[in-house]
Amino acid sequence: MSSAELSGKLREQGGKSAARKVRREDQLPAVLYGLKDNLPLKVNPKELGKIIEKEGQNVLIKLSIEGDSTPERQVILKEFQSHPLQDGWIHVDFLEIDMQKKTHVSVPIRLVGHSPGEKLGGLVNHATKEIEVECLPGDIPEAIEVNMAEVQMGDVVHVRDLSVSDKIEILDDLGNTVVSVYIEKVKEEEPAEGEAVEGEEAAVPAATEEKPAANK
Repeated sequence: MSSAELSGKLREQGGKSAARKVRREDQLPAVLYGLKDNLPLKVNPKELGKIIEKEGQNVLIKLSIEGDSTPERQVILKEFQSHPLQDGWIHVDFLEIDMQKKTHVSVPIRLVGHSPGEKLGGLVNHATKEIEVECLPGDIPEAIEVNMAEVQMGDVVHVRDLSVSDKIEILDDLGNTVVSVYIEKVKEEEPAEGEAVEGEEAAVPAATEEKPAANK
């Protein structure tokens, strides 16, 4: 797993108004959930964005916090809150990890290349986009890749078929579908009501037999 360095500063707790003040300073409010303590802090959103763009969301970060009693902490991105109307985050949570203990994380599944079935008109259904795994922090993959060049028309790739290191334990159901390539069936149109089906004659109602009038 790749790692990166990020610096931050301690900030005061103060609810939404304090968080808005931090964002007006072009900083990103954050919380560190540490092994022994929790700390409110702020980081540079552009620096964090560059790290995530280059290394992915599961990147291991060496976090140095100005004012912290611990010089450097090993953290991963735990959660983030996006702005409802604009691009970017408005809050992030970091999780401090013990490099000697296994951790539970979500890993994205990346489809690489194109299936030969697509050239035949096949459709790709990417059913599972990430899976839960457990491993040591240093073994967390950026993504798990599926080579689509090996997925033929009609093939189904399940979680059990994914290629992962023996240091990684997959926690999802191994029978779950990851991706499949299929031809969409065209639904035949049903005849309109009252319209005769080809090859069949329309039903003709039987003539009503007149009864002779009774003699008076």
